[in-house]
Amino acid sequence: MSNTKYVFVTGGVTSSLGKGIIAASLAKLLQERGFSVTIQKLDPYINIDPGTLNPYEHGECYVTDDGAETDLDLGHYERYLNIPTSQANNVTTGRIYQSVINKERKGEFLGKTVQVIPHITDEIKRRIQLLGKTGDYDIVITEIGGTVGDIESLPYVESVRQLLWEKGEENAIVIHLTLVPFLAAAGELKTKPTQHSVKMLMQSGVSPDILVCRTEHEISDEIKRKLALFCNVKKEDVIQSIDAETIYDVPNLMLEQNLDTVVLNKLKLSSKGEPELKVWNNFLRKHKNPKHEVEIALIGKYVELHDSYKSITEAFIHAGSSNETKVNVRWVHSESLTPKNAEKKLKGVNGILVAPGFGDRGIEGKIRAVKYARENNIPFFGICLGMQMAVIEFARNVLNLEGASSSEMNKSAKHPVINLMESQENVTEKGGTMRLGAWDCQLKKGTKTYAAYKSENISERHRHRYEFNNTYLEQIEAAGMKAAGINPKTGLVEVVEIPSHPWFVGVQYHPEYKSTVLKPHPLFVDFIKASLKQSKL
Repeated sequence: MSNTKYVFVTGGVTSSLGKGIIAASLAKLLQERGFSVTIQKLDPYINIDPGTLNPYEHGECYVTDDGAETDLDLGHYERYLNIPTSQANNVTTGRIYQSVINKERKGEFLGKTVQVIPHITDEIKRRIQLLGKTGDYDIVITEIGGTVGDIESLPYVESVRQLLWEKGEENAIVIHLTLVPFLAAAGELKTKPTQHSVKMLMQSGVSPDILVCRTEHEISDEIKRKLALFCNVKKEDVIQSIDAETIYDVPNLMLEQNLDTVVLNKLKLSSKGEPELKVWNNFLRKHKNPKHEVEIALIGKYVELHDSYKSITEAFIHAGSSNETKVNVRWVHSESLTPKNAEKKLKGVNGILVAPGFGDRGIEGKIRAVKYARENNIPFFGICLGMQMAVIEFARNVLNLEGASSSEMNKSAKHPVINLMESQENVTEKGGTMRLGAWDCQLKKGTKTYAAYKSENISERHRHRYEFNNTYLEQIEAAGMKAAGINPKTGLVEVVEIPSHPWFVGVQYHPEYKSTVLKPHPLFVDFIKASLKQSKL
């Protein structure tokens, strides 16, 4: 029988307090102590997954090796722990109800009235314990999305209540993340929002074991005693989480606050070692004390919400630290980019990254950005749609193929240099039907991509329907753009380069998903290195 321990992280008062960062930081400290840890996210929305959500609504959609479209918090989990997540690490209400309804249709509940309790809560509990039952993990941390008191979160809180009772207090605990706001008019921190949040959680039958209090100011011992008294926890179980310079400071802050020690004591676990965080702190030191600086233009269509490109901006931080370089991002909305203003909007940047996306909105601006990078010898990095725009720009302006486009934007394009995959031609459903997850790629020796990876065979994550049209491959290569990486099974082009350019790389996959603190992605590291070289010209 599995003896996996469970830690549940709930949130109160307001959203966006950083449950994912706290969960990831705790997991990092426990990992440093020698425990095998994983984190999962329970999302209360009714979508099956975030794959069909607008990035403005939910930020980026993160993709795992096994092809799950998931919440962006899974990106934090991987970046902190340096281990891959999977389909089992993200659960939505939509997926829970879909599973229960499918079972009902198959007759698994014949004679029963299917209800939230026990059928929905049983399914939630089953999903929560999937990772624990593999035997791979000592501790499973489960982050519950939303805020205590939300109608949609109630089945999850009830499931936690049941699991706490079933597992026993030494095997399952609850961390409640809440806000202790500072009122400038009164000149003091206020505990009442936290008190009310804990009261609401307790009304659902769940009493928190540990309080993590988000704050802009230091929490005094007096306030900790007050919170402990009113919220039914010990004073040492009240943990301060003060605003940090960077999210990567949080593991150290939680270590100072003894969060990991408190958790282990509650779970009756003995530490296998002390957290040293050597590599982590070396990364932090270089990140905070850069010797150089570059400016990268990020061309996207969702730039108003920076979380839409969360993995890319974090990959810049990892690669920047690796190069001891501060990466400043110039956010450029692709819809606003025209032939007339491209020079003004892009002048002075040391590198240009054209970001992923879907649909025809803003694509002419992306093509314009590619042209500017190509003609002015500025390091260029195209990701997914960005790679496709690079191919279209090259076809139009170097091969002079008038009307070159993608069949995604123009179904009757005269030259569809980017075309729908054959396997996608009869697909009508939008959710979870793209080319998703890890696919192999074989790199050609002598290319910049091969030099970055230092390997011929790689595996990267995908999320797209449209591909490079191999009908045009010979023509495009003859004009100077080379296929630097090919999928060995399908023959599909994964990477394009312009060898005559200082650094011009477009990739069909999403390298940003695999960049972590301990392993910055080689392409981002090389791109920043090339941009740094450009800055010194």
